Amino acid sequence: MKDFQRRMEELSGWHKSSYSAHSDNCVEVGYGPGIVGVRDTKDRDGGTLVFTRDEWTAFIRGVKAGEFDNVL
Repeated sequence: MKDFQRRMEELSGWHKSSYSAHSDNCVEVGYGPGIVGVRDTKDRDGGTLVFTRDEWTAFIRGVKAGEFDNVL
């Protein structure tokens, strides 16, 4: 658990999509050694979803391929 917490603290370079404009209704992404974090811009201390780089890459590929277009 301590290793995971240390890795969470190494997340940096947080940014949100340029498509978000100045809205606070978005998520932002940060990067660390071998991990990617995703959090809500309205509540940055509310929790962070953490993925391995491979998981994040698979997700981005799925988005680009339209795999989630009919989810809702």
